[in-house]
Amino acid sequence: MEKSVERQIELIRRNTVEIIPEEDLVRKIERAIKTDTPLRVKIGLDPSRPDLHLGHVVVLQKLRDFQDLGHKAVLIVGDFTGFIGDPSGRDSERPALSWEEIQANAQTYFDQASKIIDYESAEVRYNSEWLLPLNFRDILALARSFTVHRMLERDDFDKRYREGIPISIMEFLYPLAQAYDSVAINADIELGGTDQRFNLMVGRTIQERYGQEPQCIVLMPLLEGTDGIRKMSKSLDNYVGITDEPHDIFGKVMRIPDEFIAKWRQLITLWTHAEREELEEKIRTGTVHPMEAKKSLAFDIVRKFYSETEAESAQAHFIRVFSERELPDEEMIETFQIGQEMADSETGGVRVVDAMVAAGLCESKGEARRLIRAGGVYWKPDGKDEIKVTDELMSLELPVSGIIRAGKRRVARLVG
Repeated sequence: MEKSVERQIELIRRNTVEIIPEEDLVRKIERAIKTDTPLRVKIGLDPSRPDLHLGHVVVLQKLRDFQDLGHKAVLIVGDFTGFIGDPSGRDSERPALSWEEIQANAQTYFDQASKIIDYESAEVRYNSEWLLPLNFRDILALARSFTVHRMLERDDFDKRYREGIPISIMEFLYPLAQAYDSVAINADIELGGTDQRFNLMVGRTIQERYGQEPQCIVLMPLLEGTDGIRKMSKSLDNYVGITDEPHDIFGKVMRIPDEFIAKWRQLITLWTHAEREELEEKIRTGTVHPMEAKKSLAFDIVRKFYSETEAESAQAHFIRVFSERELPDEEMIETFQIGQEMADSETGGVRVVDAMVAAGLCESKGEARRLIRAGGVYWKPDGKDEIKVTDELMSLELPVSGIIRAGKRRVARLVG
């Protein structure tokens, strides 16, 4: 174990937003060093989908910091709480997954987390181990530990309550169940994103009610997703999975807005704050072109989770396919069936905007029209040259066979 309290605090502070309360953390570290007893550092993950993304990496890397300092990492897969679904930041109840889906997704977590943390020295647990055996009396005792008034202090619950949007009792139970995880493993510290502040604070309260010393909380910044608007989230499909194919990781990173390049650098590749500020200044003054900075970032992220060779291959693929506007290899293009049922009654063909939505190139016809107006849509019938689509009402004659491209990256084969 690292014997310097100052060195431990310095590393723990790196990239963190808040430590609650820091003076208690210092005391815990001093005691751990004196007694040579590692602190139990908890992180919880709910298996809403089967892959970890870069947003998880921010917190997992902090867990690795604690391991490197000599403390015990406790990784909890929320197979039971995943059945409830975390309501944090939601304006409606999160759809529940089936038990089978949760179990299948949870199985993949350990292998993926081992890319970041030292799996061999970590303690990995499923919270169904202690939550499933609870009887109704136990649940009532847990519920008695917290009030509805305190629950409504959460911004998302308060907003839904004021707007008359239903909040189920089950959603109130989520932070209590997550807090009970801390009791079950006797956590000294819990890590999470800033959006988890309320849930983690509940853990402190519940631990005290059960006679334990309350955990300290280390809050990490949220990583914006590839849309540059909302936090990276599996449910929002704006994420970069750490097990995505190398060329997919590279391509997704290249989609992030320029203003987030330096932040991703700091949080994912562990640049210092000074290095981040230096890069931001170089981009601002034009010393470094954002595209080149983004390519370098994408390269390093692929290398982090794969290898130098895979990163070089992914970069070459991006340059060939997108920078030089070549189409991907034929086998890499997904095929979509365009049937007679999609035919327009006026033209007898399939309108390009309908085909783009059906192929998943756009989420809506409005988005497809905007892309056409911006000059970003191309159609290449088999055996003919590629043309730019300039008419929002353009129809494709049936039977259709060719490749449609929206922007630099979204490509699909249409047949039918």
